[in-house]
Amino acid sequence: MASSSPRSPARPLDEREIDELQALLDRVPAPLEPLDVTMLDGYLCGVLLQPRRVPEAQWLAHVTDTERGRPLPPKFDPTRLHELVHRRYVELNAAIIARQWFDPWVFELDAEDADDEPAEDDGFGEAPPEVDAVYPWVAGFAAAVDLFPGLMQLDARQLTEPLALVFQHLEADDLEDADDLLAEIETMEPPSDLTEAVETLVRATLLLADISRPVQTAPARLAPRPPNRRPPRR
Repeated sequence: MASSSPRSPARPLDEREIDELQALLDRVPAPLEPLDVTMLDGYLCGVLLQPRRVPEAQWLAHVTDTERGRPLPPKFDPTRLHELVHRRYVELNAAIIARQWFDPWVFELDAEDADDEPAEDDGFGEAPPEVDAVYPWVAGFAAAVDLFPGLMQLDARQLTEPLALVFQHLEADDLEDADDLLAEIETMEPPSDLTEAVETLVRATLLLADISRPVQTAPARLAPRPPNRRPPRR
């Protein structure tokens, strides 16, 4: 089973450290293709929701090379990058274990990218353009569950609803051969704004944790939702 407790308390990364982590990821040399910080956050949640703990060496390799997990060149020192990633991993793990709300690393789009008219999304309904900001997080989550398929091998009937809350932000073409999931998404109302979309990602993560990492004692109650605050702008 996945680890039932974080290895050590983790101090949350502050805004400066998140920017530092992004800068370190940007320095990963080609041809490696690293995650960005928003994709990384969704990816870590996907890793942590596996029913069996994924060895750190396996998931860490895909942070700096998303699809293939190729090794870093010998001259590249990943120490600080790995330190920051590990702190976020431990922080998210603690939130998932305790079924506590957390702040996903999703950031508002630039004003010019969020001023377009809402467009219909493959029949899934309409959402304001600002909601597109969650797409990298969802893409990172999708990468994790593709690389490490343990979660997706659990009871499909239980997984459908919480997965739909996440994958509603993907296009239908990205969900081929997932008829039950597509049908569930078509019944859902899209998020009304970015705040609601982000809160939905957290709720889906904790619902999936109830399936893949069930609490062994009395069922935990979700902590109250955080104040209705918008994600920060980057």
